[in-house]
Amino acid sequence: MITIENKVEEPLNMEMATRLKQIKHIALDMDGTIYNGSTLFPFTVTFLNKMKELGIGYSFLTNNPSRSTADYLYHLKEMGIEATADEFYTSAQATIDYIHTHHPEYKRLFLLGTPSMIREFEEAGFISTSDDAEDEPDAVVVSFDMSLVYSRLCRAAWWVSRKKFYIATNPDRVCPTDKPVVLVDCGSICSALEYATGRKPDVIVGKPDPRMLHGIMERHGLRAEQIAMVGDRIYTDILMANNAQALGVLVLSGETTYDTAISVQPGPDLILRDLAELQELIIFAQNIS
Repeated sequence: MITIENKVEEPLNMEMATRLKQIKHIALDMDGTIYNGSTLFPFTVTFLNKMKELGIGYSFLTNNPSRSTADYLYHLKEMGIEATADEFYTSAQATIDYIHTHHPEYKRLFLLGTPSMIREFEEAGFISTSDDAEDEPDAVVVSFDMSLVYSRLCRAAWWVSRKKFYIATNPDRVCPTDKPVVLVDCGSICSALEYATGRKPDVIVGKPDPRMLHGIMERHGLRAEQIAMVGDRIYTDILMANNAQALGVLVLSGETTYDTAISVQPGPDLILRDLAELQELIIFAQNIS
């Protein structure tokens, strides 16, 4: 683990600079990394432009499936970031890919998620079952549901208790926000279902599952040492980087504090204040002969 406080210090960073010089693509977490809630960090656009200038690609990865890819593209455009659909990979997309690959027989799903997420599953060919004991699904998908209705939570619990295949899009307990509120995320909803039914999800697809990074590697023809995962959470972003054997870069612009970051084992490969500091390191690495 290497921490950078104020500036690049060559004795500490020659080995890391060599690793950074190999990076061809950066997987970027969103909340807490490029923005916080509805506030874009002032260094984000500069960072993205510099990566393009250096010939380093990037993708936006998020465990938040409450928005569809189209919604995220619009959200970023409103913030001043122009992005394309192939630069995105959400936990909803990863869940869709998982079901298509591992359980192609599952067509009917009870989806505990936002209307936007449900629409994305329907567009991928699935049938969304209703809140009705007669409308039996093949599987239950539980997600970050900002439109959560109590009756639907109870229906999900019913199908989970009936031993239906149960998949969660992500393990996050809360969603980062710049508002004075705690946003209860998928992991907490799953905890409520576990308390009610005695069952945990059969599969949790989003970060830290390495499949999300593997998908980026396959999409761009990359090896693990050529990709860096940058995020603000130890138990999702950095754990996924470790699981995929990619470079794990923790930024302190979101959820995790410095004291927490240095106490975790295995920890991140780099602990930095934010993307602006990562930009400095990458430029430093690029100039090593």
